[in-house]
Amino acid sequence: MATLRQTPNSPAADLRTIIVTGASSGIGAYCTRALKAEGWRVFATARKPEDIAALEADGIEAFYLDYSEPDSIAALAAAVLDRTGGRLDALFNNGAYAQAGAVEDLPVAALREQFEANFFGWHDLTRRLVPVMRRQGHGRLVHCSSILGLVPVRFRGAYSASKHALEALMLCQRQELAGSGIYVSLIEPGPVKSKIASNGLPWFLRNIDHENSAHRADYAAQVERMRAGGSKSARKPGPEVVYKVLRHALLSRRPRPHYVVTMSARIGAMLKRVLPASMLHRLLAKRA
Repeated sequence: MATLRQTPNSPAADLRTIIVTGASSGIGAYCTRALKAEGWRVFATARKPEDIAALEADGIEAFYLDYSEPDSIAALAAAVLDRTGGRLDALFNNGAYAQAGAVEDLPVAALREQFEANFFGWHDLTRRLVPVMRRQGHGRLVHCSSILGLVPVRFRGAYSASKHALEALMLCQRQELAGSGIYVSLIEPGPVKSKIASNGLPWFLRNIDHENSAHRADYAAQVERMRAGGSKSARKPGPEVVYKVLRHALLSRRPRPHYVVTMSARIGAMLKRVLPASMLHRLLAKRA
């Protein structure tokens, strides 16, 4: 795979251009800086002013984006295309949060919020950029899904459902874009070092009546895990494992539709293929 190198005399318009959403921490923050180091012109997004300032301090063009706010999606697309002269090579949809809670405890409003942020907003931004890529005859659309979109587990119904929907929608689009020069890929990470668990805690506490739930005892352990930043394991990899496959999806002549990342995710995907459904579900229930 070719590596794009930026030289001091390279005009910004000649660089490969990409939008990376959810760049405040974890996967998005790492990939943003790694892409910039390889010479990409990166347009990164975050919600908090201090996170935008941190990106700008590293020389990255940063913008406000909240997927649940359509006006911010429109503003981002317009601002980026204005800076690039109406072209864009790639989009990495990554920003998301994880609403925890048993399905029976999940208010409809909370489920709608989860889909606004993890599904509808992604679709909105993607739709705004596909015509640009069609006109120029090339583009890469990469979506950071999750192994939970393929192999859901208990207490992750809202998040798993949003990722499962994303899988279906974007795989349909991949087929529809065949021959256009635009490729769609989904990355399905397992557990990776990030802040997604701790960032999801306020949503859980706000939306789930955990004290009066039939799952109260299970929730106690879940809350402690979220407060601790998720499951702890010396084998949990860092976001660099996602960047490795993102790079392939962006630069390969034949990017894959699926990139299952981390050993635990690959094992989960394999078990889904080979185990009877009842056995698989019993096994997954013990791991949640």
